[in-house]
Amino acid sequence: MGRTPRLDADLVGEMIDGLAVIRREFDVPTAFPAEVLEAAAVAAARVPSEATGHADLTHVPFITLDPASATDLDQAFWIDDEGDTLVLRYAIADVPFFVDPGGVIEAEAWRRGLTFYLPDAKAALYPPSLAEAAASLLPDGPRPAIVFDVAVDREGNAVMRSCSRAVIHSRAKLAYDSVTDHQLPSTFKAFAERIAAAEARRGASRVELPEQEVERDAAAPGGFRLSMRPRLASEEANAAMSLSANMAVADAMHHAGLGLFRVMPEPDEGDVRMLRHVARGMRVDWPAAESLDDLERRLQPDNPAHAALSLSIRRAGGGASYAAFTPDVPAWHAAMAATYSHTTAPLRRLCDRYVLEAALAISAGEPVPDRVLEAFAKLPETMREAEQRSSQVERGVNDLVEAVLMAGRVGEVFEAVVIDTDRHGAKIQLLDEPVLTRVDANRVVPGDDIRVRLDEVSFDQRMLRFSRTG
Repeated sequence: MGRTPRLDADLVGEMIDGLAVIRREFDVPTAFPAEVLEAAAVAAARVPSEATGHADLTHVPFITLDPASATDLDQAFWIDDEGDTLVLRYAIADVPFFVDPGGVIEAEAWRRGLTFYLPDAKAALYPPSLAEAAASLLPDGPRPAIVFDVAVDREGNAVMRSCSRAVIHSRAKLAYDSVTDHQLPSTFKAFAERIAAAEARRGASRVELPEQEVERDAAAPGGFRLSMRPRLASEEANAAMSLSANMAVADAMHHAGLGLFRVMPEPDEGDVRMLRHVARGMRVDWPAAESLDDLERRLQPDNPAHAALSLSIRRAGGGASYAAFTPDVPAWHAAMAATYSHTTAPLRRLCDRYVLEAALAISAGEPVPDRVLEAFAKLPETMREAEQRSSQVERGVNDLVEAVLMAGRVGEVFEAVVIDTDRHGAKIQLLDEPVLTRVDANRVVPGDDIRVRLDEVSFDQRMLRFSRTG
């Protein structure tokens, strides 16, 4: 049976208890060991200079663009116009400057792998004295950075011109939801357009599906609000800079015969035959003479059936993973339609630190340190485990907040749209609530409108049970 309506105080208690359960269930770190905090405090006092290999680039008007609440700022940027070529000056937090090889900070980072985000607090990859202060590219003073010069031609092709250490001073901390054009480089939009055009020519298929976002809201039941997060234009343009840098670094590593890559296999002939059946079931027209690449180019992310088919295409080839360089094995990311690496978020992803160190060595014409090459061999499994745990935490949190949001609404009927189907039933999005859930429904395809009744809410199981009514 469903629960009766609850007082907000009761729901706050359910949230607090539920988040504690999620932390225990998925072994989310709750604090840093004392020796790690002490080592981070000592490291945070380091001062970059020419003696540490950091050139003075404080005259470059770097800025950052992130979610408004972010304090662990990995990237600052500026874009110079050289006529036919736009040059991205991309400053990345110099995590290697603060983290000693073989030290306690590095060991703890390997245990965590990623920063885990929960609505009441995050479990950071590095202590706050580094991740939110000394290493973060905040606009409150000079910071050490690893600066890439990435040249992008009119066709959107990106090449790493150089990678070196520098001291920078960010001029402003800008936010996705409030940034204005006059706060950005005049070349910002043109840069993003070049990268997008190159993606289209390659047949890249980066379709962004709807995402749930949990935010603090004192007025909401349980103290948190659940919404469907829009993908803002400023966010898409900002992603173009990371994409160009990641591809340029990946190309440089691959040419050097080493590195760590983000990979995703292409669907094979059997997958394509299966996908044609899926497209027919979703009522997406796919002429026999049209290739899978051409189909992907015309799929529209705001069309539920198209978005669901894009998701099926991703699943058909297998998900993204990490792979160290292996001779004669393509380091290929099918969704990016390119060789690709993760480089630009070292405060939040363990692997990026080692890619940055490799890029510095390659740019300087020096051998990549053996300890970095050894890390590349171990990182695929470490990152796989961390990503799996992060996904479980995110799904657990969203399920918990959904249960709190829907408390007291057992018996109500809701309008919904089908966004995906499999042998277990249908994944649906409620039309009037930011809830993604499942229902046992036959003979439906993505894009269908259905009606469902909420039959049960379980806080302990973080579960909503719906049945189809029409």
